[in-house]
Amino acid sequence: MKKSLLFLTMVATSPHLMAAAYKIPEQSINSTALAGAYVANAHGADASYYNPAAMVYNEEGAMMEGALTFIHLSSIDYQGTDFLGRGFSDSTKKENFVIPQFHYVSPAVGNARFGLSLTAPAGLSKRWEGVGRAPSQEFTLETYEINPTIGYKFNDRFSMGGGVRAVYSKARVENSPDAYDRFPIGRTAKGDSWDFGYNLALHFRATEALNLSATYRSKIDLDLEGPATLFHRSRNPLFTYVGDTSVSAPIPATLALAAAYTFKKRTTVEFTYERVYWSAYDYLDFDYSPPLNPSNPVFPGYSMFFEQPQLKDWEDSNTFRLGVTHQLNPKWILMGGFTYDKTPVPKRTAGFELPDSDAKIFSFGARYNYSDALSIGGAFLYDRKDSLNLAPGDNGSSQLAGGAEFSNARAYLLTMGLEYKF
Repeated sequence: MKKSLLFLTMVATSPHLMAAAYKIPEQSINSTALAGAYVANAHGADASYYNPAAMVYNEEGAMMEGALTFIHLSSIDYQGTDFLGRGFSDSTKKENFVIPQFHYVSPAVGNARFGLSLTAPAGLSKRWEGVGRAPSQEFTLETYEINPTIGYKFNDRFSMGGGVRAVYSKARVENSPDAYDRFPIGRTAKGDSWDFGYNLALHFRATEALNLSATYRSKIDLDLEGPATLFHRSRNPLFTYVGDTSVSAPIPATLALAAAYTFKKRTTVEFTYERVYWSAYDYLDFDYSPPLNPSNPVFPGYSMFFEQPQLKDWEDSNTFRLGVTHQLNPKWILMGGFTYDKTPVPKRTAGFELPDSDAKIFSFGARYNYSDALSIGGAFLYDRKDSLNLAPGDNGSSQLAGGAEFSNARAYLLTMGLEYKF
C-alpha cells in the first residue's frame, strides 16, 4: 500500500490543495484573504497556527476563531497522444469540498501563551471520466491536523514558539481496467493512518512598524495501510487478488521567511518567501501482503502494473506571497493578496493523478468588527494553473509519451467565519 497511498497523498485535500501539488496553506479567514502572506503579521486566534511566536503579542485575554472554507475545483481538460500515436481526450469531474477550521489562543500565562488549531493541511481529489480512469479513476486524500502550540516572549521585541502536529489521514485509489487497452487490470485500495511532526517559529519586532518572522513546519510521512483488491478486465474471480497494502507519502517540510511593514498604523504590507521541500517525494511505491508474484499465472501482470516503484523525483519548490491589510475605519478591515507558486512536479514524471503546473493566485477579503468582542469575516481566493504542455518524449508514461496538454485547471475558495474574544 506504500505505492497506493503515495498516489493518494498527491490528491492533495490544497493547496497546498490550492497551491503547488497537494499542500493546503489557506486555513483561516485572514490567510485566504491574503493568499497565505500571513506570517510576520499573524495576529488573533489563527496566529496559533501561522506563527505561534507572534501570538504572545496578541491583545489581552483569550480568543478563538471558527471558519468554513468552501472549495470548488474546475474540470481539467486533457488532449494527448500515446506511444502508438493514437490521440485521446478526457476531462476530470468537477470537485466540491467543505473544510472546517478552528483556532484558539489562551490568555497570557506569565510571558507565555498557549494555542490550539484544528486544520486540514493537505489533500487532493482527481476523478477522470474517460481514458484517464486507467491510471486515475479516483485518487483522493483527506487529512486532519491537531496542532497544540506554545509561544514565549523574552521581551517586547523577541519571541519563540512551537508545537506538536498530529495528523490523521485517509485515502482511496481506484484504477479502471476498461479505460485503456494497455492496462487490462484494475485496483481498489484504501487506507488510513495517524502520523506526527512539529512546527517552530521565531518573531522579531525590529521597530514599531517592522516585524520579521521565520517559521518551519516539519515533514510528516503519511504511512497509510488498508485493504486492496486487484482484478482483471474479465472480472474472473480466479484472477482477483485480495490482500492488504501500504504506502508512504509526505506532507513536505516548509520554511517560511516573512517581513511585514505597517504604514501610518493603518496599512500593513507583508512579503513571504516559502521553500517547500518536495524532494522528499522520490517514488510512488505500494507494498502488498501477501506479496504479488510476477510468475503466478493466477495474477497476470499485477506485479508489473502495481508493484513496481514509480519514479516521481519531485523538486523543492519556491512560493512568493504578497499581502496587504488596510484598516479602513474602526469597523472595517480590508485585505488582498497575490501569490506566485512554482510546481515541484517535473514534466518527465507528471501523470493523470496530479498534472500540476505553476500557479498564480489572487485573493481578497474583509473583516467587520461587530463589537469589541466579535468580528465577522469572509474571503475569496482564485487559483489559476498554467497549462501543462508535454512534448513527445517529455514524459515516460505510455499514455503521455506522444505528447499531451492538461489545461483549464482552476480552484476557487470561499472562507467565512467569526472570531470571538473573551
